[in-house]
Amino acid sequence: MASRAVAQVSAPVAEPCKTVPIAQPELPNAEALLPYLRQIDDSRWYSNFGPLLTAFETRLAARFDPKSQIVTCTNATQGLTLCLRALQLPPGSLCAMPAYTFVATAHAVMAAGLTPYFLDVDLHDWTLLPQTVRQAMARAPAPICAVILVAPFGLMPDLAPWLALREETGVEVVLDAAAAFDDVHTAPLPTVVSLHATKVLGIGEGGFVATDDHDLARRVRQLTTFGFSGSRESQIAATNAKLSEYAAAIGLAALDAWPHNRLRWLRAAQSMRAAMVHLPQVVFQPSWGLDWATSVCCVQLPEGSAETVEGKLNALGVETRRWWGLGCQTNPAFAGCPRGELAQTDRLSRSVIGLPFSIDLDNEQIGRIATALATSLIEFRK
Repeated sequence: MASRAVAQVSAPVAEPCKTVPIAQPELPNAEALLPYLRQIDDSRWYSNFGPLLTAFETRLAARFDPKSQIVTCTNATQGLTLCLRALQLPPGSLCAMPAYTFVATAHAVMAAGLTPYFLDVDLHDWTLLPQTVRQAMARAPAPICAVILVAPFGLMPDLAPWLALREETGVEVVLDAAAAFDDVHTAPLPTVVSLHATKVLGIGEGGFVATDDHDLARRVRQLTTFGFSGSRESQIAATNAKLSEYAAAIGLAALDAWPHNRLRWLRAAQSMRAAMVHLPQVVFQPSWGLDWATSVCCVQLPEGSAETVEGKLNALGVETRRWWGLGCQTNPAFAGCPRGELAQTDRLSRSVIGLPFSIDLDNEQIGRIATALATSLIEFRK
């Protein structure tokens, strides 16, 4: 008896949902870069302040008031370090800084030969306040010679009270505006901006110092180029922190696209805000995505809920990040550094998480994030 083969038909297997990634950086593509790369080929000038880097710095300067000068460098950490060095501060003295910041800020302080002095931040806008520094000056274990003010995730602080602090006390103030490319347009305080690939305007690795102090700009420039200044003779101990023509090419292409890309960042942010409108437990930074663009979405959740909510979001396929961990001061590298009372930093570090965010975040991804966040916050509803 002839046998008959019976086909086995398997039921279709649903593909698992892809995790929504925390970030998806986007730099200029090959087509956008090609005209600039051809200029490099034609000039055969690859580094050492070539025509593309000169043009890049000129276009960056055009975003600032006419008094400001721009000095590019290999990254914003180097920018902070060299800015502090150029201020010629007493070696080993204290540099006050917020505990709630990325480790790069403290590394820059130490690389400049200073000692980080960690201070608390405001619970509302996550920034260091001038009055906190004034109070700390009276009880610091050593003289405070400088302050690094941080623009948290791109939120620019009011600079007027910091200018008053500098004028009244003589303490130098430097602004770490790593993520604030969109919202910084003046430089009455020495200001350092990151051009890392993860920022709204990125070139891979890079940064720049903006300042209206032309002598300071000259000293920072000298520090980026072996201590040279007008000759091949090294005048001061320095380093090599120049950007290449290739980095400048990416920067110029990124600036070409910036007006359009800024709108894309803002549109993604406003879509995120709209998706969370039914979640009163989710608090965005002041004016996030409305008045200023940044490349991360950090939200403040019910106090102490960050770890629990993170675990649930991750289980639901939504990647998260606590960008600044439990505070810069908790890292072993800074265990021996002095600090003040850090109650607000501790509260923020246990309540703030980074949600997925990118320039091309789509409605399906945003919906998944909002639904997963609503589910993860059920036990924290009042």
